[in-house]
Amino acid sequence: MHTTRPDDGALETVTVRYWAGARAAAGVDEERVAEVTTVSALAERLVAAHPALEAVLPVCSLLVGGRASTGDDPVPAGAVVEVLPPFAGG
Repeated sequence: MHTTRPDDGALETVTVRYWAGARAAAGVDEERVAEVTTVSALAERLVAAHPALEAVLPVCSLLVGGRASTGDDPVPAGAVVEVLPPFAGG
């Protein structure tokens, strides 16, 4: 996976923030991912970089700019994507 440093403005990136079990599976709180255009392409890149996410991502909600998104939904450059596993409680 190609990630960038925060000061690298040359590539179009999205910021991915992990929560709870997704954070544990990814091993990071947040990262930047370059040059992805859809939710499914982003998910593939995340699993390639963090294999433990393969078991977690199917049950997670991916919020792009605060909206639940799946499959071919677009991920615009500069977006923030939140990876939220199901939460217990009520």
